[in-house]
Amino acid sequence: MIDRDSASLRPLATMGVGSYATPGWMFPFRTAIRDGRAGEDDIDEAFDDATRVVVADQIEAGVDVLSDGELRRQRFVYEMYDRLRGIERVPPGRRLGVPGYDMAPSFVAAETVSAPDGLGLVSEYQALQRIAPGHRLKIALPGPLTFANNIQPGSAYSAGGIEALLGDLAAIIGAELTALSRAGADFVQLDEPGFANPPDGLSMAAGAAAVNRTLEKAEGTTAVHVCFGNNASRPFVRRDFGRLMPAMGELDCDMLLLEFANREMGDLAFLPDLAARHAIVAGVIDVKSFHVETAEEVADRIRRVLEFVPLEKLFVTADCGFSAIPRWLARSKMIAMVGGAEIVRNELPL
Repeated sequence: MIDRDSASLRPLATMGVGSYATPGWMFPFRTAIRDGRAGEDDIDEAFDDATRVVVADQIEAGVDVLSDGELRRQRFVYEMYDRLRGIERVPPGRRLGVPGYDMAPSFVAAETVSAPDGLGLVSEYQALQRIAPGHRLKIALPGPLTFANNIQPGSAYSAGGIEALLGDLAAIIGAELTALSRAGADFVQLDEPGFANPPDGLSMAAGAAAVNRTLEKAEGTTAVHVCFGNNASRPFVRRDFGRLMPAMGELDCDMLLLEFANREMGDLAFLPDLAARHAIVAGVIDVKSFHVETAEEVADRIRRVLEFVPLEKLFVTADCGFSAIPRWLARSKMIAMVGGAEIVRNELPL
């Protein structure tokens, strides 16, 4: 469990989920990267500068645990498939119209999946260390279920199927967690939209087991973000906790990041069972809405969660990452998040 004293975290400490809104000037720069007009030094400089903006926004808002905003990973996972070997891209069947999950990259495993050069998270974490020295840091990365959701096992896994593919993905991510620990990362988080939508009809229990095998390689504080999807601010699956239990409570991590605000604070009744084993990082900011919460609205949501979770086990976050909304909105919502936590914190007995 996270140690509040060594981490210098206040009660109701705040953090983002992981991704952050991309500064507007980065969009044309990404086009320059795709067109080959940007050199390697240009790219490194731009991403470092954008990460400085992300860090500054969090510090100015008063966020307790900082992330790098995942700007080097478009949509947090899709570009990471370029790090995998043994997979072949399958063109999407729909390319026109509104963006959606059916346009996302998908692959088939023509060979055994591997990542001989790792997933690139160590260099991202080291960049964050340079940019935000002296702050409590967290790094988030996709979990094995989320990676597997876009990969068909194919001929390489004709015998073992999805379970064998998950085993290889768990080993790849586990090796990255080991490398991150060696680089000084003491707070790591697996993002798992795949947990609420298991690949190939995998059971919840089998999904939890795959996540747990991955986390065996992690050191320090571990967290799992159980996500219902946030592509273009739209969820992917049913957003109820009942069907995720008891498997969600069996995840071998210190903290669970769970979304409540966009679900009208539903399913709070499951929290006492979950809090018996985990710290709860409650999503009290709706990142799928342009409504800008007031600090008092956020405070009310926190008070409701406190009816089910002990103060010492409650942390505060948004429902999901901020990558699907504009930066001005992300900043406003993050400020409200920190302000709401401060209101409730000031109500606590001395």
